[in-house]
Parts: sequence; structure tokens; C-alpha cells
Amino acid sequence: MAPTEQITLYCADVRITLEEANAKYTAYEMNQRGSRPEWYYSVNPFGKVPALTFGGPDVPPDQPSPESTKLIESMAILEFLADIFPEARLLPTDPVQRAKARAFVEIYRNYVYDEFRGAFFLGKPVEGVLGALEKLQGALPPGEGFAAGEWSIADAAIAPFITRLLLFVRSGLGAYTEENWQKLRDALESERLARMMRYIRDIHERPSFKKTWGSDELQIELWKNHPGLRRRAEQKAESAV
Repeated sequence: MAPTEQITLYCADVRITLEEANAKYTAYEMNQRGSRPEWYYSVNPFGKVPALTFGGPDVPPDQPSPESTKLIESMAILEFLADIFPEARLLPTDPVQRAKARAFVEIYRNYVYDEFRGAFFLGKPVEGVLGALEKLQGALPPGEGFAAGEWSIADAAIAPFITRLLLFVRSGLGAYTEENWQKLRDALESERLARMMRYIRDIHERPSFKKTWGSDELQIELWKNHPGLRRRAEQKAESAV
């Protein structure tokens, strides 16, 4: 049933999973920040992204049909896609591995995300995010492989964030000081986070990720003017005066 249903996606976050499922869909891109068009609130009354419509007639994305089902919240959408595309094996069939995949996402949400935001956008010390990355690294299978061994929606959920973290460090985007920037670079280049770095490299090699990522240059262009990430550059300029 699923491949013949009309699917419209309103955010890039879920595109990796749709690509993994080889799904036919229409994407509607919008700025992560700023106001939403009025019609979008009929898709998501909270005005947030991502959102997805499923079923109903084939209509333009900015004219969502009342006959379609509207789905919101990233993980709910990813779980839904895993259910309707079972042949894509977006979640392991083994209950233990399924639990590990879901736990991996929760570790990121509960331990990594706030520390990442604090260090990169608020200028807080980087020890917290480095420790959180070690916790996430500890949930990976040793040596190689993804969160549950084979690729799953857990990796799709984490991929856009964990890859940007590394990109921000390499390009110097962040509210951190020069000293903390050096700490981040040293840690990411050391044995301390070697398994995490292998995981990020494996994500970059995934065809679905390559197709949705664009390029490092594009990502830098998209993020360099974020108010939080600009702070470090502005502070550096002020100190040079």
C-alpha cells in the first residue's frame, strides 16, 4: 500500500529515511527559523518541522488535502515509515536490536543534544559535550557498524546532528573560545573518540545521506549566519580591536 500513497514531506530531516525506503515523495523546503506560511498550520498546528502528509489526492505541497493524514514529530514519522516500508528493514527485526536502536536515539536526546547546544551555541565549556559523545560512542557496537549493527532509523535520526557537530568543529563555527575549540579538535582527532569518528565517516558514505546532505560548503553557508554560531566570530573580532 505505502509506495502508491501520496507522501509529502515538509522538512529535510526525514528525507534520509525516505531515501532508504526508496519511497516516492514530494519535498517542500522551508527555513528552519522564521515564520511559517498560514496554510502550513493545517499540516502542523504547532508550526514546527518536520511534518509529513500521507494519503489523499496528489496535490501541490502548499495546498494540503483535508483527506490526507498529517504526521508530526521526527521519531513518530520515522517509526511510521519503518512500519509502512517493512521491506526496507528500517528497524531490526530482533527485539534486542530494536531496543538498542531506540536507546541510541534517547542517549543522544538526553545526554548529547543539550551539551552540544550549550557548547556550540551558548559558549559553555566543552567538557560536557565531549563526555556526552563518549556516552553515545559507548552505545555503538565495537569496531564498526551502526547503532544496531545494520543501518536503522536510529542512525537517520542522529546523522544530521552528529555530522554537523564535526563540520562545525572543522570549520570553526561555534560560540566556544579558541581554547575550547582546540580542546574539541584534539579530542576528535584522538583515540578517545576514534569509534565515534568511524561512525560519522560511515554515515557520510551512506548514499541516502550523500543525497540529502548536499555538501559541506552548502551546510556552512546555511549555518554561518545563525546568531549563536556568529557569536564566536564577533567576539574574536572585538578582541582584535
